[in-house]
Amino acid sequence: MSITNMRPFRETIGLDEALMLVSEATIPLERTERVALAELGGRVAAVDVVSEQHVPPFDRAAMDGFAVVAQDTFGADRHQPNTLRCVETVFTGQTPKRGVDRGECTQIATGAPMPQGADAVVMVEETDRGNDDQVRIFTPVYPNQNVGRRGADIVPGQTLVRCGDLLGAGRIGALAAVGTADIEVYAKPSVALLSTGDEIVGPGQALAPGQIYDVNRFTLETVVRSHGGLAVGYASAADTLDALTAAVEACATHDLLVFSGGSSVGERDLILDVLQQQGEVLFHGIAVKPGKPTVFGRVAGTPVLGMPGYPTSCLSNAYMLLIPMLRRLAHLPPYRPQTVTVPLAERVVSTTGRHQFYTVRLDDGRAVPAFKASGDITSMSLADGYIEIPAQTDIVEKGEKVVVKLF
Repeated sequence: MSITNMRPFRETIGLDEALMLVSEATIPLERTERVALAELGGRVAAVDVVSEQHVPPFDRAAMDGFAVVAQDTFGADRHQPNTLRCVETVFTGQTPKRGVDRGECTQIATGAPMPQGADAVVMVEETDRGNDDQVRIFTPVYPNQNVGRRGADIVPGQTLVRCGDLLGAGRIGALAAVGTADIEVYAKPSVALLSTGDEIVGPGQALAPGQIYDVNRFTLETVVRSHGGLAVGYASAADTLDALTAAVEACATHDLLVFSGGSSVGERDLILDVLQQQGEVLFHGIAVKPGKPTVFGRVAGTPVLGMPGYPTSCLSNAYMLLIPMLRRLAHLPPYRPQTVTVPLAERVVSTTGRHQFYTVRLDDGRAVPAFKASGDITSMSLADGYIEIPAQTDIVEKGEKVVVKLF
């Protein structure tokens, strides 16, 4: 099959509609895997985890000092200290060999188990121990003061992590506290990355006339890995129907296929034909700038996102469309980039009718335009973030406050 004519976009859809279609076609993964505690950061729990034990597992000293019967300290002060006899010293990791009776105390380290009979700890700063076993107590303590009670933090039957929870340091710490070695989490989505075009060359190779290095594969890999996915790069596919068909069929075995190039209106942009033959096209063309030549569909049930070949358009669409897809597949919460509100340093003229993503850099508390052209990767690499200009807005004046979404 050959294509001999340019094929203009029949109809572009708005950004909101595109996002809705992408969300509806992206089904969170049901596949799970068991992952070790040390590797759980950033993963999403696929099960509830319920404690089977107490934390701490015993009453323990919360301060360095002396374990006492609280009543023995009542009335003590700097002028008239109470004196107790020290019967033992217990360090962390040890267990007391004897209990504490009235008139006695045990020197104890933070975290060490409390001896039987003791119900409080006097901080070492409020005591004085001579060369013998006599310890002077300069302040009273009440029962349970400076003591971490058994189960004060966690008790058996307590839910530590719920299915769908994002596992950060705190939740992983709770799992570690009860001795968890590993848990079931949702699998990371496997994302096939495919660059198309005879002109694309991988890094380290010499450029022949008319060739350029592959930029998009590596920017997309970074986005995929940063948002919960496993990036699997494929060799660039040639601009033939057979080559593209074979490449798409191979990539469709993954959870998501993302390709760049081949989704515009040129006579050799064949990827649209492949999608129509092998699956379905849900939309082709979005009313955004940059990134209008974007296609989305399915092949054998696998979502397929076709990015523009221009590096800035491709990466812009990755922030706009790919990140929500990845995070939905991986059960991750929606992405909420950090933002700053600053005045615009220069007047910006936008394209009416297209929602624009306009890159800026931050300089002296202002947003300075950084966008050069859709094909220039420095439009992104020299920027700190981007502003969004609604489709109905044609001019943003100098000095107007804008919300910058930071990369």
